[in-house]
Amino acid sequence: MELGRLEYLQALVTEFQVTDSPEAKEQVLANLANFAYDPKNYEYLRQLQVLDLFLDTLTEDNETLVEFAIGGLCNLCLDKTNKDYILEASGVEPIINCLSSSNEETVMSAVTTLMYLTTPQSRQQTTALPVVECMLRFSLSASRRLSNLATVFLEDYCTPLQVEEARNLSKHTAVGIPLPKD
Repeated sequence: MELGRLEYLQALVTEFQVTDSPEAKEQVLANLANFAYDPKNYEYLRQLQVLDLFLDTLTEDNETLVEFAIGGLCNLCLDKTNKDYILEASGVEPIINCLSSSNEETVMSAVTTLMYLTTPQSRQQTTALPVVECMLRFSLSASRRLSNLATVFLEDYCTPLQVEEARNLSKHTAVGIPLPKD
């Protein structure tokens, strides 16, 4: 059965790479993101370079592909090896860029992924001023899920000084990352 799992995942990756159909790509990426839930698949997904596939997909124009890619990364980064890989592959910046998505699921996964990726070494990047400013705005969102998650981010991952600095900055600027549409 174990050999079958690797072959099945390989077939999914190959299908993603060769198909021209956006619907097929979405279906395959949704499947890969679901397989990323199970720690039994982590080694196979690393072997098949699915972390790179997810990271590369974050910059696609297709919002559904981005949603599944960030969801897959969110599932994978609970594992220390995967977390280290994402951090070393400069994955934080494209994940931060997902905060500006109009898709709430993408934003929720991006916030959660940033939480999971926060380490003493990565904290400067994952809680950079624009991120904290964004979380302040999300904490005021009409969406309870998003406002609660942003509040947890601000309370558990940011220092009071960072939050204060972001508050002062946002008083003086109208520019920012828009809230996702409900």
